[in-house]
Amino acid sequence: MGKTCDLSFEQAQREGVHVRAGGARSTACLLLSAAMRWRYEMIKVSNLTKKYGRHLAVDDVSFEVRRGEIVGFLGPNGAGKTTTMRILTGYLPATGGTVLIGGTDVFKNSMDVRRRIGYLPENCPLYPELRVDEYLRFRADLKGVPRRMVRKRIADVKELCGLTSVGKRIIGQLSKGYRQRVGLAESLIHEPELLILDEPTIGLDPNQIRSVRSLIRGLAERHTILLSTHILSEVEIICDRVLIINEGKIVASDTPDALAARTRASSRVLAEIQGPEEVITSALQGLPGVQNVFSEKRGEWIHWTIESATNTDLRPDVYALAVKHSWPLRELTQDKPALEDIFVALTSGQDGGIS
Repeated sequence: MGKTCDLSFEQAQREGVHVRAGGARSTACLLLSAAMRWRYEMIKVSNLTKKYGRHLAVDDVSFEVRRGEIVGFLGPNGAGKTTTMRILTGYLPATGGTVLIGGTDVFKNSMDVRRRIGYLPENCPLYPELRVDEYLRFRADLKGVPRRMVRKRIADVKELCGLTSVGKRIIGQLSKGYRQRVGLAESLIHEPELLILDEPTIGLDPNQIRSVRSLIRGLAERHTILLSTHILSEVEIICDRVLIINEGKIVASDTPDALAARTRASSRVLAEIQGPEEVITSALQGLPGVQNVFSEKRGEWIHWTIESATNTDLRPDVYALAVKHSWPLRELTQDKPALEDIFVALTSGQDGGIS
């Protein structure tokens, strides 16, 4: 026998689930469970496969993206990343599997799904001879924005993307950064629930990159975002979670911090302590769990790298040791692997440190 469900039909109806009068209580429970999953899952990919002839580009991929998340989608060239994103947007058919966007099947209801997605491809196809306002009006019409709302939507996305001052400018005369903003504004014109951004900062200078990053972060308040980029520091700054695909398979799905913990089985602490080098070395080596101690003289200070065999935080013990001996201490940090190190370990076969 399954679990007893105490859900009333009134509760089901409050959650937007319509159940026939006289239906079984378990039916209400099942329908409510499905409705709640739909509410929190923006993307649900199950056993997705894509073949080009004999080449298997996407191999039985499954993952989920919750509403309101910013998820970084990473992979080396040829890993299946762009193919997966194109399938999600309805641009490519799949060989097998299912993709649900907000509970709607991409393959069965492609047009409905496209209305819910804003897509910024790597090379944004703009019309360089049009003015910004003309282009946004054209795209709003194509995307079915009601005529009474077009002017307001254009004004809203221009303000959001920092384009208010260039509405009358010809797109072909804009800088790369502004053209990227126009592409982003176009992807937002129909108020999509989901934004899929493929290399949104490619070719931009550092100031433009910072501006677009800030814009993307602000968009997460109202949109779910799937972000593909080769700038891994960008993912660390912007994203809540990371998906890594390699050779057509998802090899990691977690937060950057959790991936760092998986990638390094040992712990490493960096410290700068002033005092007698040999005495400090001996004292550090005597701490529980310490495996290796390395020192480097930096003027009056000595920089220490302290490694343990297990993934434990040595900082409290190092601090207590410095206090006990009255050694001046000006740095004490835990060294974490960068996302670049994690990416290389997961996609190049260097998996010795992955648990």
